[in-house]
Amino acid sequence: MVAREPGTTPFQIDLRRHLRENEEDRDLTRVICEIATASRYVIHSIRTGELGVAGTSNLYGEEQLALDVLSDRILRKRLVHSGVVSSIASEESSEILSVNLTGKYAVVYDPLDGSSLVDVNLAVGTIVGIYRGEDILQRGRNLVAALYILYGPRCTLVYSTGNGVHEFAMNALMEYTLVQENIRMKPSGTIYSPGGQRNKYTPGVEKLVQALEAKGSKLRYSGGFVPDINQILIKGQGLFLYPHLQDKPEGKLRLLYELNPMAFLIEQAGGAASNGRERILDIDPKAIDHREPVFIGSKEDVAMAEKFVQEFG
Repeated sequence: MVAREPGTTPFQIDLRRHLRENEEDRDLTRVICEIATASRYVIHSIRTGELGVAGTSNLYGEEQLALDVLSDRILRKRLVHSGVVSSIASEESSEILSVNLTGKYAVVYDPLDGSSLVDVNLAVGTIVGIYRGEDILQRGRNLVAALYILYGPRCTLVYSTGNGVHEFAMNALMEYTLVQENIRMKPSGTIYSPGGQRNKYTPGVEKLVQALEAKGSKLRYSGGFVPDINQILIKGQGLFLYPHLQDKPEGKLRLLYELNPMAFLIEQAGGAASNGRERILDIDPKAIDHREPVFIGSKEDVAMAEKFVQEFG
């Protein structure tokens, strides 16, 4: 990281300065900062907005909440406003939006992941992936940046541009200031977050869970992808899984909007992400609604998941 003047504290370093110090592309900096600005309006909407249904469905046939639609609109507006975005794909839309033929970056996002948890006051988040060019359907390994924003007791932003993973917190002025740089994962963890119904797990996944329990791992699952990944990343250890199920072999989570950005961040911190047979970031997306199983977190735990899945199915 950049050497700073003696006496400089993390809380004096805001997001824009951090990007500038690391000599990030000016247009990429603009995109990331526009997303950070959008999150101010999203968190305000979560705290004060309508929690009912919007009367519409997304491309998966799922009923949209008013907050989903509003969050999508806020993010889309800021990305268009940036002037440097070529195309946009949102989990809440069935179409790829062409924005600017001269734009440098394609952006994929889930505007409010876990929105159904808002009415019971659990943490939710925004997930974003950024590619160079205008092609949305790229492998995750081509990402130039990924980030998520967690709307919890604190509002935090975690990002990577391929040079480590860094955490920021929103202050009283609604500006993001640095909390920690270069977050690192331990090889093995002591917590696990298992999604899906356990009675529908395949034999390999059931053996994995038994092995995790046998080594003393504690179950920590909120039902929200962003807070569960944040827990593993900030604690520096653990495993999140939403596996293939007996009646859902393709898994639940979307490769484009959820898995690729999170896999990019976890790998940048020294972890791993797999569908049980191959690296998440190496999977070719077949469509914008492509889903995959996922095992993501500490490297040794992910390797153990792959071993059991490949041996027992």
